Amino acid sequence: MADRPAEELADRPERWPVLESEDLHRDQWVVALRRDLVRRPGGEDEAPFGRLVLEHPGAVVVLALDDQDRVVLLRQYRHPAQTRFVELPAGLLDHPGEEPVDVARRELIEETGLAAETWTSLGSFWSSPGISAEHIHLFLARGLREVGRGEFAMQHEEADMEVFRAPFADLLAAVLDGSVSDGPAVVAVLKAHALGLIG
Repeated sequence: MADRPAEELADRPERWPVLESEDLHRDQWVVALRRDLVRRPGGEDEAPFGRLVLEHPGAVVVLALDDQDRVVLLRQYRHPAQTRFVELPAGLLDHPGEEPVDVARRELIEETGLAAETWTSLGSFWSSPGISAEHIHLFLARGLREVGRGEFAMQHEEADMEVFRAPFADLLAAVLDGSVSDGPAVVAVLKAHALGLIG
């Protein structure tokens, strides 16, 4: 196994041939499940293989900090995991053409009633690329002020959601000891800490 030079430590876009696709679930919501029959490039003598793809428009996650370096957090029930998670404000890129930072601004207001003065990108990541097309964009928001939720009405799990604040140092400790395990929250907290953007 040979070492690779530093410039090769980067993901590369690539598209393998899809021989056919079959929708397994598709409705009016923004996510769908399909099965693709894929062939490896140069593998014309090999049998094609099936892969499930969860189509997803992408999402944003907001690490919002007040002037005391307290993070705005949500406690929300997530049915697939049957757990009430500590999370950061987040939302789907469900309006075509809308920039991720604009979605982040909207979601922060809708979920917390807060707007932010400054926005810093913390980068992005693929949540589970072996099955999902979800690409998550992370933002650090500062200079918070109360603006209210406007006409946004909380429904379903959001209607039971708790909004609270905790010191960033406490949240970092909870991430490191596994008490907070929501993937996007973990990535955002660790990236902000590693980049030295807080404290």
